[in-house]
Amino acid sequence: MTEAILLVGGKGTRLRPLTVNTPKPMVPAAGVPFLTHQLARARAAGVEHIVLATSYLAEVFEPHFGDGSDLGLSIEYVTEEEPLGTGGAIRNVASRLHSGPDEPVLIFNGDILTGLDIRALVDTHASSGADVSLHLTRVEDPRAFGLVPTDETGRVTAFLEKPQTPEEIVTDQINAGAYVFRRSVIDRIPAGRPVSVERETFPDLLSSGAHLQGMVDSTYWLDLGTPQAFVRGSADLVLGRAPSPAVPGRCGDRLVLPSARVAPDAKLTGGTVVGADAVVGEGARIAGSTILAGAVVEPGAVITDSLVGAGARIGARTVLTGAVIGDGAQVGPDNELRDGIRIWCDTTLPANAVRFSSDQ
Repeated sequence: MTEAILLVGGKGTRLRPLTVNTPKPMVPAAGVPFLTHQLARARAAGVEHIVLATSYLAEVFEPHFGDGSDLGLSIEYVTEEEPLGTGGAIRNVASRLHSGPDEPVLIFNGDILTGLDIRALVDTHASSGADVSLHLTRVEDPRAFGLVPTDETGRVTAFLEKPQTPEEIVTDQINAGAYVFRRSVIDRIPAGRPVSVERETFPDLLSSGAHLQGMVDSTYWLDLGTPQAFVRGSADLVLGRAPSPAVPGRCGDRLVLPSARVAPDAKLTGGTVVGADAVVGEGARIAGSTILAGAVVEPGAVITDSLVGAGARIGARTVLTGAVIGDGAQVGPDNELRDGIRIWCDTTLPANAVRFSSDQ
């Protein structure tokens, strides 16, 4: 296997209000755009040619990654004129593939951070003779996901919608968003219209007698669809829990990019990232958080499991826990912002404006 399709989703509105014009895959995670980790892991697994399929702000990707040579890749870009769904996006880029009809093509989702052994998935595909092989992962609570049961040999037997009752939970295995397709199967997907692989392509293949093979790999897996998950994923990359050859430094409790300035007595823990040109003042304590480029954290601020946007300012002694602060926002001193709060881009919050805890 030498080529892949990387599916880069839409606008990523669940990350708002962090950013207005930056698509989610380009928001920095562990110091580099998240998409860099995806591309670097594919290259490490032997992929040489990637077709990047996108439907939103495609003009952001090509200027940054170019032809892919800096990552040892050849990258092409295809933009949908209208959203086509996962299956439609795969079919839409088929003409850019170089593989022969029986050769494998890796397909993976740009919103997933995973420790998947890509080579093992490809080997499973080859040894089983499957038409499509799927990465499956196990989750404690599968109610939010479609279920993918398999038989004793790993062959997929069904694709089930999100279970509504305990009796419908027949497995804890879910589709983890990475596949190996036989090239000829891609060419069979209807062209020019929206197609869902989960609701149409895979069920149709099963009903026609095609061989779909599941490989359960329960290493690290995280859907980065929410700001909280994005912060966690970035921290896990820094801590080394999520593997990536693209992390710009050693794994550890903190990642401080070279142009950032951190006061000597500031305490950074839990996989915290401090972006380029950001400033962290005296006595600040930051745990498991991402501070993006040019942000300022004033003295005595305490930030936990939070995301601070580019150019934002966090006032002295302000406490953030599970917060998302948009690009350019100004949070005045002595505020206390707790779990789930969102401060939109360029908003100004005065000093002493918000408090959750008692005045006692």
